[in-house]
Amino acid sequence: MEIDAVKIAVIGAGYVGLVNAACYASIGNEVVCIDNDQDKIEMLNAGQVPFYESGLSEIIAKSKADGLLKFSTSINAEISKADFVFICVGTPPKENGQANLDYVLRVAEEIGKSAKKYLLVVTKSTVPVGTAQKIKKIICQNYSGEFDIASCPEFLREGSALNDFMNPDRIIIGTESERARLLILRLYEKTNCPKVLCSLETSEMIKYASNAFLATKISFINEIANVCENVGADVELVAEGMGFDKRIGQSFLKAGLGYGGSCFPKDVRALHYIASQSGYSFQLLQSVLEVNARQRWLFYKKIEEALGSLENKTIGIWGLSFKPETDDVRESIAIDIIGKLIEDGAKVKVYDPEAMKNAQNILGDKVQYCFTAAYAADGVDCLLLLTDWNEFKQINFESIRNKMTNALIIDGRNSLDSRILERLGIKYISIGRGASI
Repeated sequence: MEIDAVKIAVIGAGYVGLVNAACYASIGNEVVCIDNDQDKIEMLNAGQVPFYESGLSEIIAKSKADGLLKFSTSINAEISKADFVFICVGTPPKENGQANLDYVLRVAEEIGKSAKKYLLVVTKSTVPVGTAQKIKKIICQNYSGEFDIASCPEFLREGSALNDFMNPDRIIIGTESERARLLILRLYEKTNCPKVLCSLETSEMIKYASNAFLATKISFINEIANVCENVGADVELVAEGMGFDKRIGQSFLKAGLGYGGSCFPKDVRALHYIASQSGYSFQLLQSVLEVNARQRWLFYKKIEEALGSLENKTIGIWGLSFKPETDDVRESIAIDIIGKLIEDGAKVKVYDPEAMKNAQNILGDKVQYCFTAAYAADGVDCLLLLTDWNEFKQINFESIRNKMTNALIIDGRNSLDSRILERLGIKYISIGRGASI
């Protein structure tokens, strides 16, 4: 099988599925992206992308024009033509933290009913250990022909997903089949990175362990930041000094409000649940969850201490997405903080470069939506920076100072230069930044 002849079916047109479908097509594969949401498929066929990811709309448009990418609602019509089937549907959390596999298992049944020849079924959805075996069993109940199962978890970061696909740190290939292993290695033969060959179960665990460890680093540095405030140290310099140690590294040592989004909260809770179901009490992860839940409210206390009563205070918000370079507001700490401000009687003005529409679906008419960062600062008693978009670092703060009723900025991401703001007469409060040179 030549690489440019590979036919790929990607099931799920959400974030993971759409990015993977577009990227596989952009490197010369024939790809169909399948989703049962008729409106979403019609939107994609009309050239519209349902979420923001830098560069994604452009490669979708080019791949469609090249005849390498199409969209469909029919699993049955497309699976029989595919060499690879990638499962990229959601695994939302249940109340107890367990991953909900309803979509995954339903897709497995549809694959079994639609298969006509050998195909390789690959899970990219983040799934608990043992899920691939469940998928295999369901397909066997509906299809008597040849097929293989593999697990190749995705490690795409929102905001840099295209680069992460093209230049991955590693590719994990979990399978019981030598045939499947060789096919996947051939698919990725031009991708220059380590390939980890392992069992299905090990592959499934690698994804959870990776995200849980990164979440642990975030909670750790936030705990250090809280101690720094008590003893007069600067967490930014502490993190810099720690990060030069190659055993620790610089990444994920940014103190702030904690982690949010669609992956870390869900995956940490899911791994905690997996551990408990296996009979093990994962105490470290329990602490990671508690620290992350508490961190946003320690920040909220800074607002209360600075302003006293929040009743009828006007608060400006910079940033709504859970991180920069995305419009994703799932488990956004900014949304939680805004909800509490409204509950405490504040008037809230908000601005985000990309996430306004998604935030409006949650916040409704409870806040004032502003179309520039400057307008969100106009007439406010306090300005909160909650997502560290680069745009906010490049603002003319002298102009902002003149718009504010009370010159106070509370920075939940330690993004701004305190010396510049203080020279302009702006009171600046951040996280864990005590004494520095």
